[in-house]
Amino acid sequence: MQPVTNLFSYPRYWAECYGTAPFLPMSRAEMDKLGWDSCDIVLVTGDAYVDHPSFGMAVIGRMLESQGFRVGIIAQPDWSSKDDFMRLGKPNLFYGVTAGNMDSMINRYTADKKLRHDDAYTPGDVGGKRPDRATLVYTQRCKEAYKEVPVVIGGIEASLRRIAHYDYWSETIRRSILIDAKADILIYGNAERPLVEVAHRIAGGETIDTMQDIRGTAVIRKEPLPGWRGVDSSKLDQIGRIDPIMNPYMEGAPCSDDEGTAPVAQEAKPILVQPPKQKPWEKTYVKLPAFERVKEDKVLYAHASRILHHETNPGCARALSQAHGDRIIWVNPPAFPLETDEMDGVFGLPYQRVPHPAYGNEKIPAYDMIKTSVNIMRGCFGGCSFCSITEHEGRIIQSRSEESILKEIEEIRDKVPGFTGVISDLGGPTANMYRLRCKSPKAEQTCRRASCVWPTICPHMDTDHSPTINLYRKARDLKGIKKILIASGVRYDIAVEDPRYIKELAKYHVGGYLKIAPEHTEEGPLSKMMKPGMGSYYSFKELFDKYSKEAGKQQYLIPYFISAHPGTTDEDMVNMALWIKSNRFKLDQVQNFYPSPLANATTMYYTEKNPLNKVSRQGGDVFVVKGERRRRLHKALLRYHDPAGWPMIREALLEMGKGHLIGNGPDCLVPPEGRGEAKAERSRNKGLKPALTRHSNMSHQRGNGGNGTGNKPTGGKPVGSQLHKGAANGKPAAQGEGKSAGKGKLAGKPAHKGKAPTRAGSAKPGAKSATQGGKPAAKGNGAKRPAW
Repeated sequence: MQPVTNLFSYPRYWAECYGTAPFLPMSRAEMDKLGWDSCDIVLVTGDAYVDHPSFGMAVIGRMLESQGFRVGIIAQPDWSSKDDFMRLGKPNLFYGVTAGNMDSMINRYTADKKLRHDDAYTPGDVGGKRPDRATLVYTQRCKEAYKEVPVVIGGIEASLRRIAHYDYWSETIRRSILIDAKADILIYGNAERPLVEVAHRIAGGETIDTMQDIRGTAVIRKEPLPGWRGVDSSKLDQIGRIDPIMNPYMEGAPCSDDEGTAPVAQEAKPILVQPPKQKPWEKTYVKLPAFERVKEDKVLYAHASRILHHETNPGCARALSQAHGDRIIWVNPPAFPLETDEMDGVFGLPYQRVPHPAYGNEKIPAYDMIKTSVNIMRGCFGGCSFCSITEHEGRIIQSRSEESILKEIEEIRDKVPGFTGVISDLGGPTANMYRLRCKSPKAEQTCRRASCVWPTICPHMDTDHSPTINLYRKARDLKGIKKILIASGVRYDIAVEDPRYIKELAKYHVGGYLKIAPEHTEEGPLSKMMKPGMGSYYSFKELFDKYSKEAGKQQYLIPYFISAHPGTTDEDMVNMALWIKSNRFKLDQVQNFYPSPLANATTMYYTEKNPLNKVSRQGGDVFVVKGERRRRLHKALLRYHDPAGWPMIREALLEMGKGHLIGNGPDCLVPPEGRGEAKAERSRNKGLKPALTRHSNMSHQRGNGGNGTGNKPTGGKPVGSQLHKGAANGKPAAQGEGKSAGKGKLAGKPAHKGKAPTRAGSAKPGAKSATQGGKPAAKGNGAKRPAW
């Protein structure tokens, strides 16, 4: 999977003579100081500009600058008019538009579609500095500002909307964002390779019409590219026939029957040297069901999603074509992953590693979180169905060299204000996939598996953690470095394949608590999540406890779980709640499953079909929790200890015939209703109505407590800050929810004496959980759940 052109081998654009900017300019005054009369490229982003390699727009900006282009940034513009989009003048080449590091809708709304009032990527953590569907809005304003300037869209928001997709917030199927935004070209995934090619070709005088086949891009066309052959996949799991590659040695060819006949002299002929036969996937595209069909047919939508996820390997992926009316969205195969020297080049660009000076002393929470962390790799081969990393970054791991990583640690030591000697993380999408790749280059190029570790670890997958262990040791030895912590999630099913890594981790790199993500305890949901069974968790825990004890440390695992994931029944949630209680955990800030565009789990949520298997109209159904009350119940079960959820849990347990779980005994989930509890509940909810949001059902909102009568305003005060029934302690239902995709964190109060800790900083010395001290269940999905 070698690219034709190395990322840093293009001839530099003539404007390289201006040199490197201290910060990419955000104003005309800064441009004047640099001696620029104009920008070649203007980048528009929904995030504050932080010149750091963890912020996508800084990476793209510095990458384009290294190619010789003059790059300006318009961060979090006022989108009410075109004026703010003209502040740097007309770009010579194009606008680059992104919603930011996060999808703008996930950034602005909770999983319950409540408006957030904070934004970690904004100075002062202030919400409302970016619009809904920011990529659409920004693109339209750029077109209003300078109609003739091409607009290139990218980032996570554009990547996850490159074809027709389910939109959770409007509960509709929306067209490709390229159609709705009226942009000129879309770049999906990590954009360095395709974006650099687009920039140089536009600078060379080409138009978008001549750049229709660049890997990692999507364009709007009237018809497929000339010379490409199509495979019709507009019907269920019928992807057409692709002729196999002919055997060049003709083994097994039939022999002549005339064995005794003397050979006839043949006339000499010139030898024709034939080019190698084209591989089956080369210059081949898959015709997906049209937007108009997937909009009306959920089964066809699930089928289209399944096909897209099969075409994500850059080595063998085919282009995709999806009709939208009389036009088609043409999605080229993914860009080739970056090689190690290219990764080093990207992360070695001259970042200042601090926010732009225009923000003064205002805090940007996302920056404070990562300012002393180091990204050592990209990609993830886990393939979890609820996660969008595979759709965006791919499953092939792209790793930096040790030298590059160690150099960045030294830069943090020397550049970051207030550095204390502690590196907060060496990781990426996961903590322990550094340099783990397929051991067979041929298999890596042609594999179409959605995950390399589910349902079992592929025998071709390398699980040797030696490169990670060696990196940790060299990082610890650097002058001025006191501690290296690992904050990225550990993929424990891989870690147990190399216990040396767990030993190194427990001995040197855990600050008392290590987060891992079982996500659930029951086989049904786990199979839909594409996560390993609890046997792997128990195996990891046994090793982690063993090596922590050998190191003389009391350290604990922090498990994260998802509620209301497709495939999760009420009984599954009750069983998980019992497991959580038996292990004496208390979860806080829990959030339900959040359907993000294009994820496999989102397809399950919308269609109630399983795209992980062959899609058909008969069978393959997935149970899905929908509706506010049911989703709130699942969330309440994760927080079984919260009195606010007890009435709902009691009612559900009685309906399920599990009344024996209501009581004060150790095997019970919630206590019986106590004296004064019902009165307190009524008092807490007195006069409260459902909170009004732009995504709420208006007919429901106009009701009054479900009695069908009209709502009378009281004193002209809005009801937007009022509570849903069951909200605790007078706080809005949206408060306390984290932004991670449906995971629970451990609560802040310690368990009572002798019980296991509940979160970081709350441990009791000598505490044990229910799983400590005994042998774990067998590894894998077949591990048995403890009996209740």
